[in-house]
Amino acid sequence: MKKTLFIAAGLLSLVTLFQAHAQLVPLKARVNVQTDSARVRQIIDNRWVAVGTKAPHAIQSDHSCLFQGKPSYRFELREEDNTLKGYAPGETKGRAELSYCYATAADFRNLPAETYPQAQKMKTVYHYGKGSCPQGSSMSYTFSIYIPRELDKEVSTIFAQWHGMPSRTLVSDPQGVVKRLSVEEFLEMEKRMIFKNNVAHDKVAQVNAKDDTIYKAGKPNGWLIEQGGYPPLAFGFSQGYFYIKANSDRKWLTDKSDRCNANVAKTAVMRPVTSTFKASTIAYKMPLEEFPKECWITFQVQIRWTTYGGEEQTILKPGMLDVTMAYPQSGKEVKKHIVNKEEILIGRNDEEGYYFKFGIYRVGNSTVPVCYNLAGYHEEPLK
Repeated sequence: MKKTLFIAAGLLSLVTLFQAHAQLVPLKARVNVQTDSARVRQIIDNRWVAVGTKAPHAIQSDHSCLFQGKPSYRFELREEDNTLKGYAPGETKGRAELSYCYATAADFRNLPAETYPQAQKMKTVYHYGKGSCPQGSSMSYTFSIYIPRELDKEVSTIFAQWHGMPSRTLVSDPQGVVKRLSVEEFLEMEKRMIFKNNVAHDKVAQVNAKDDTIYKAGKPNGWLIEQGGYPPLAFGFSQGYFYIKANSDRKWLTDKSDRCNANVAKTAVMRPVTSTFKASTIAYKMPLEEFPKECWITFQVQIRWTTYGGEEQTILKPGMLDVTMAYPQSGKEVKKHIVNKEEILIGRNDEEGYYFKFGIYRVGNSTVPVCYNLAGYHEEPLK
């Protein structure tokens, strides 16, 4: 009898384990949206592609945590999952996100044959696809997040961000003169140089053990290229807070050495931290222990992106930010207007615009495990 009960208990444990795994479906395909188009098998729910670490647990379709009757997306980074270099020497970052912006082969079908390989070299493949909005536009965005009660208060992560789309044909020569290159000029430059982040290095040919010619980066040669900077808008958790941060950069070619970035714990709400060209504003913050958990929180975000003056490096029209958050509490819906149509500097002085990503972007050299669910994304022009 005891043996039978033992076997039955073991089978029940296996069934429970199987059911738990069946509820979570890993989304393993990854796309570098800057340098590659998305294949059909890489597109998730006809609207997303995944970026970041390929760990099976990093991004999963979660059939046990439904949003409006449909599976949500479960994101998780463990202690060992940082795979990117951080901003400072020795720092690391971790990423597991879904990008709403990407291009497919169909987006290049009616273009000259050389367009796609050129875009790969310039890291602008996603410029030809769907999911972006132009500088100065007005947009409405909606998304929802589900936070487990046990989320560590020491986490440092961005769970939703709007990113810029820099053009690498904007460069600075060794004399510091900033200019826009033609596609042909950039490709000629690319033949002679290797770019590491925003710094150009001489391209040095070497012959390896297999007698193949390979190219490595030599010394920096004084050229800089546009790479971008902090996300113009980010929702995240850091230093014991939930926060919303807006960033602005009116410089034509981003100065990567300018780390103007508001500290969540030390900066007052709607008091921008500024440098000559940049502004960083904490639009809202809330202690993490007060943030609702074990329920779906829906954010409705309205943005008028700042309009910039291009080469003149001016602000032509400031932006606007409006955010509400809604969630159930004691059987009723709570709705809070947490950012009330505030005039704000928000965006980048790029020719291209912005696109949305959500998931986990773990920053600040943090390795604290992070796990939560996201769902319900929608965007449309603001009427």
